[in-house]
Amino acid sequence: MKQVAIAIDQLLNAILGGWADETLSARMWRHRALPWWREARWLVDKLFFWQPNHCYQSFVSELQRKQLPEDYQEGM
Repeated sequence: MKQVAIAIDQLLNAILGGWADETLSARMWRHRALPWWREARWLVDKLFFWQPNHCYQSFVSELQRKQLPEDYQEGM
């Protein structure tokens, strides 16, 4: 189910004009200096209250390629 949730998140981000392999939460962190994204990030971080700094952690996860299968993470 986690992979399905990530896929839906990435699809929504792509539909909204973002990169196909980036989650919406990671995009919110990447654009955090812009007013609209800052407010959206604040809201999403509150919605995911059980995950401190959700958007930042999503961004770090993207940088570390944690959403990818292990074979891709390790560079095969």
